[in-house]
Amino acid sequence: MKKFLSILFVAFSVTAFAQGGKINWMTVEQALEAQKKAPRKIMIDVYTSWCGPCKMMDQNTFTNPEVIAYINKHYYAIKFNAESPETVKFKGNTYTNPTYDPNKTGRNGVNEFSRSLGVNAYPTIVYLDEDLTLLAPVSGYRTPPQIELYLKFFAENHHKTVITQEQWTAYQNDFKPLFK
Repeated sequence: MKKFLSILFVAFSVTAFAQGGKINWMTVEQALEAQKKAPRKIMIDVYTSWCGPCKMMDQNTFTNPEVIAYINKHYYAIKFNAESPETVKFKGNTYTNPTYDPNKTGRNGVNEFSRSLGVNAYPTIVYLDEDLTLLAPVSGYRTPPQIELYLKFFAENHHKTVITQEQWTAYQNDFKPLFK
């Protein structure tokens, strides 16, 4: 009986870790639906399948337990392939990828939705407020301590008081990352 309980405990622990050990990625539609019920900020990981730094973010940053916990608590997280052929409806607009070629390998046409968010490099994390207003697109690979700066900046509403370049520089200099 002890052996059975031990196996059951291990199986339960592994399952609980697996469920809590990932970012709760959503589609645009899922995040918009969740936003109606319980508004919170949205972060959109805009990536492409061929992007090396995007893959590094997936492997090194979005697997960090502190990053995962913070994002899941404070944001609706969307993962969006900038070259996706899907149609996206957002804030009364419909976005498509008119130059998408399903037979093409490597780089492909760019979905208009990513352009509407100000994305022009990959990876880019786009931050939106609770009203779906664009706060900022932040381009480039970020380690856990580097992304922590932005996650907390927007989640804690520092963007409302840090307005000038001098204030932003001071915020960055004073910020003490806790994520490892």
